[in-house]
Amino acid sequence: MSLHEECGVFGVIAPEICDVASISYYGLYALQHRGQESCGIVVNDDGVFVSHKDLGLVSDVFSAEVLSRLPKGTMAIGHARYGTTGATNRNNCQPIEVNHQKGRMALAHNGNLSNAAKLRSELELSGAIFHTTSDTETIAYIITKERLKTPSIEDALSQAMNTIEGAYSLVLMSAQKLICARDPYGFRPLCYGKTHDGIYVIASESCAIKAVGAEFIRDVEPGEILIFSKNGVVSRREHCNKKDKKICAFEYIYFARPDSVIDGISVHASRLQAGKILAKVHPAKADVVIGAPDSGLDAALGFSEESGIPYGIGLIKNKYIGRTFISPGQGARLDGVKIKLAAVEESVKGKRVVLVDDSIVRGTTMGRVVKLLREAGATEVHVRISSPPFLHPCYYGTDIDSEENLIACHHTVSEIAKIIGADSLGYLPIEHLSELCGTKHFCSACFDGHYPTKVPTDTRKDRFEIRLSDRKRDSDGKGFE
Repeated sequence: MSLHEECGVFGVIAPEICDVASISYYGLYALQHRGQESCGIVVNDDGVFVSHKDLGLVSDVFSAEVLSRLPKGTMAIGHARYGTTGATNRNNCQPIEVNHQKGRMALAHNGNLSNAAKLRSELELSGAIFHTTSDTETIAYIITKERLKTPSIEDALSQAMNTIEGAYSLVLMSAQKLICARDPYGFRPLCYGKTHDGIYVIASESCAIKAVGAEFIRDVEPGEILIFSKNGVVSRREHCNKKDKKICAFEYIYFARPDSVIDGISVHASRLQAGKILAKVHPAKADVVIGAPDSGLDAALGFSEESGIPYGIGLIKNKYIGRTFISPGQGARLDGVKIKLAAVEESVKGKRVVLVDDSIVRGTTMGRVVKLLREAGATEVHVRISSPPFLHPCYYGTDIDSEENLIACHHTVSEIAKIIGADSLGYLPIEHLSELCGTKHFCSACFDGHYPTKVPTDTRKDRFEIRLSDRKRDSDGKGFE
């Protein structure tokens, strides 16, 4: 419950001029769960790019008036952001737009480059000037450099994929083409579909394809580049099958919306399976099973079905609190968890409760939720987690903290249970992860430390925003001027 979401990307290309901005709006609205810091849409109006980007939720940034000011066109791309590299400010809003000698380009990115710092340093030494602190701008720079040497934008993207490492699902728009690409590991999801009137849409998740009235066609394969233009759809596969597939296991556990299907696996079915596994390996004598909203609900239902313990609604989430919620100060004597969550006393009072959630990071939030249930009258609280313990940070776009802040790195399961005030605690065994992902080829580095790529030396989210006083002094001891 303490993790932050991913980013969501969306793209649309139509055979005739239409309201592509509104289509993008509804697509981003369906992907809001993946990023709540900022959002943006860039419309292609006959080769002229018109955009609107700002901090906030999709419904706040794009009022009816704002949408009416965006022109109609044949293409648009959009982005809903939660940043794992770079601060939350307007400069880092996406999509990123570039004007260069070969034309215009707009780029939206979901993921995190593991070699971003190295690439950015090389670019800066060659004279590049950065306007953001997001690794997406690094990708844009490399594609632009390659475009000056290649005959097409898709060739430039293909060359750039030889250089960038880590997780990236990209949607790219030029004056005449809409292009998407997924990294060779397939860390992050990406798919596309088509409406009955010939409009193609690209999205991070299938739920957004359905939201705009399109029919899901298929997932973009790891390493694949798809080019959409007036000539149809072309697939380039020169980067496919170069790496073992490593879809992020946490997409199924937490990030994705339950009604999405990723690489052929239903997210809802995956979470049901996680709950059933928990009921088998960590049974509990209880009167009711409840889930922590929202990603714990499906797993709780699975636990209930497998155990025979009735399923109940024990926690209600305030749906009107987004990432912009201002936590009360220490002197306010208010508990932020109580503002975001409320216990349903009728469901838990006088009962032994199984609480199912997706993860425990630091343990602070879970401790407050357990306390909330006890205050509502629960006689026992047995916590079940639908993922293994977090033992390592993630470098591929998931905001999992350093090991020093991960409670499972410093305490045993029984110790964590005591810290959070639970009567018992059970995690999903790591050997069962393949049953959730439908494959043995997935990334579980945050659980087992087996990273598919080289680990970056500097992993701070604000590594491109270091204050002068924190930088190393230069060789003459005078510091930076």
